[in-house]
Amino acid sequence: MKARIAFMHGPRDLRIREVELPKLEPGQLLIKVGACGICGSDVECFEGKSAEGRYDLGPFTPGHEWSGQVVEAAPDVGDFKPGDKVTGDCVMACGHCRNCKEGLMPSACLEMRELGFMPNSPGAMGEYLILERRYTHKFPSDWNYFMGSWIENFSVGYWGIWGNGGYIDASDHAVVIGGGPIGISATIAASVSGANTIVIDPLPARRERALRYGADHALDPAAGDVAKMVRDVTDGRGATVLVECSGNDKGIASVFDIAGHSCRVGFVGHSIGRKVRAELGRVIWSNLRIVGSGGTRNFMVRTIRFLSRIKDKYDFDALNSHYLPFGELDKAMEIACKEKANAFKVMLTFD
Repeated sequence: MKARIAFMHGPRDLRIREVELPKLEPGQLLIKVGACGICGSDVECFEGKSAEGRYDLGPFTPGHEWSGQVVEAAPDVGDFKPGDKVTGDCVMACGHCRNCKEGLMPSACLEMRELGFMPNSPGAMGEYLILERRYTHKFPSDWNYFMGSWIENFSVGYWGIWGNGGYIDASDHAVVIGGGPIGISATIAASVSGANTIVIDPLPARRERALRYGADHALDPAAGDVAKMVRDVTDGRGATVLVECSGNDKGIASVFDIAGHSCRVGFVGHSIGRKVRAELGRVIWSNLRIVGSGGTRNFMVRTIRFLSRIKDKYDFDALNSHYLPFGELDKAMEIACKEKANAFKVMLTFD
């Protein structure tokens, strides 16, 4: 069976070509892709600004924010059937190395694969995707594929608050730094808990969007002392829950000023490879609890259940700023690269 699949060969070298799909191995599913979002990390790999995409090992197929429909299951797979709507994990642990057996996070796996970033783990920028059952998750049949493609994205922001023993309720002042797709996901997760939810972002369009999707306050960090602005809207308390979603140096450094005493801090935004100047002494005197969030574990099913409860409260389709057919992938990538202020989520569509 032949299919059109995209391969990233290097910076700004993304090619669609027709290839012969391999036969299914035990435990695998053949999935027809329904939609695939372009993530900021895809853009940075395409621009040559990130080492996460391993085209140094060979061309790879990007796309980790996806949904599709099962068309074939290997003979040993009995819990998935043709027609099931599915999505999948991005960070994929082997389950058998020393670190996996110790129960460490998928990011600690000694044989970790990352869907859509490595030649040995093709992503969903193609007409079909082959993926092991263990990394695949069903979602309700009445969801459209665009909603399904938000599951992976949403799981990251949701995990930023609730993962690694995190928690939130209506007594909290929740601050989200960065109003991009991950930040909006964290905003929604905080807002539905009843917490006083504050989003910090320099872009007016993102602040306005945050207010539509649950934020009580949206602050411009360029407008003055952002720590004071946070104290002003939290009765002087400061953040009790904080999720850093921007990966921006200034945003990261501001965490230690914004966080109130005993704040639970989740770092989600990518900044690997850079040293960021910050006043770390505040960690001690503010008694901060800080966790990272690289790769969720056993959380996708919970995310789908959570979204099932809240999806009708918000217009998730409106979060997609652009829809382009897969055949116009070059155009879609250029929009995602050149119109970052307006291209909130560029969604690839498939017939």
